[in-house]
Amino acid sequence: MSIKNARRLVVKLGSYLLVDPDSGRINESWLTSLAEDFARLRKRSQEVVIVSSGAVALGRSVLKLPANDLRLEESQAAAAAGQIELARAWSTALQPHDINVAQVLLTLGDTEERRRYLNARATLQALLRCRAMPLINENDTVSTQQIRYGDNDRLAARVASMIGADTLVLLSHVDGLYTKDPTSGEGELVKQVNVLTPEIENMASKGTSALGRGGMKTKLQAARIAMAAGCRMIIASGKVSSPLGRLESGAPSTSFAPLGTPITARKAWIAGSLDTRGSVSIDAGAVEALRHGKSLLPAGVRTVTGSFGRGDMILVESPSGEEIARGLAAYSHRDALLIMGRKSDEIPDILGYHGRDELIHRDDLALLGIEGD
Repeated sequence: MSIKNARRLVVKLGSYLLVDPDSGRINESWLTSLAEDFARLRKRSQEVVIVSSGAVALGRSVLKLPANDLRLEESQAAAAAGQIELARAWSTALQPHDINVAQVLLTLGDTEERRRYLNARATLQALLRCRAMPLINENDTVSTQQIRYGDNDRLAARVASMIGADTLVLLSHVDGLYTKDPTSGEGELVKQVNVLTPEIENMASKGTSALGRGGMKTKLQAARIAMAAGCRMIIASGKVSSPLGRLESGAPSTSFAPLGTPITARKAWIAGSLDTRGSVSIDAGAVEALRHGKSLLPAGVRTVTGSFGRGDMILVESPSGEEIARGLAAYSHRDALLIMGRKSDEIPDILGYHGRDELIHRDDLALLGIEGD
């Protein structure tokens, strides 16, 4: 599948592409060409999320910190100063194309802890609906482990999984996975990977660049996450002008095949979850709505059982008590008790805030005992 056919893409790029190692400044001509790539994708109604490194590298120059290894607190200070420069650079590059940029700082914990995950996902989904382009980076100013080891490759894969992206592109200093170190002149490019075998994993290089903190090893870790989430991952060279345009034209790359689609992978995870915190019983009308691919609205809920919070896994039972689905609750059990049987437009008056219209959104729900359309 060409990236021309992707519905939602996450594009990750490293410091070594964005920041000139000698001057510590943005590679403006390269960034301008990438912005043109993004504008072309947007004109095709493709959604794009950027995961961009570079804050520490830029902040080092801003604060005039030494070129040698920085202490943790110095790196975090550089990140704080560099984030401003990074956001400004992206905003300047995309503004001529009438694309608004929205900065989102995340840590891996935000993609793993369930409630933080749901909050981050809701924010990103809202930005995409508003046609803003999310610009994501590690929150290096508060993280400690990540800033020492670097993990924007895995962060990009988790973001892709979080938002249901079908394609993840990692722009690298090499054009893909090689059987041996490509600098030796002996390695061959692996064009397609369908299964991450031990042989494939042994090909990963452990080297790092002067400004970057990742390597091929972290890219294969990202591939494992993306593939399991039904997202195809591509490693391609970012050292060229208009890297996405060149990728569309058939530039060398390594493609990692997804295991299903994002939505089927997510629903399989939900269906297989054993840790449930409560249940709801629904009426016959709601059962029929779920059968036709609809979300579970509060109006169709008759009883609420158990103690669960927003984002917890709960069971959905038919009027006869049969388990027919399970999914992630958009409300706690306390709020669910207050809004069950009520119309969605009544929720703000009942709860005092405007939450989701659904008790369980269809993307967070897997049918078990009934056939869907």
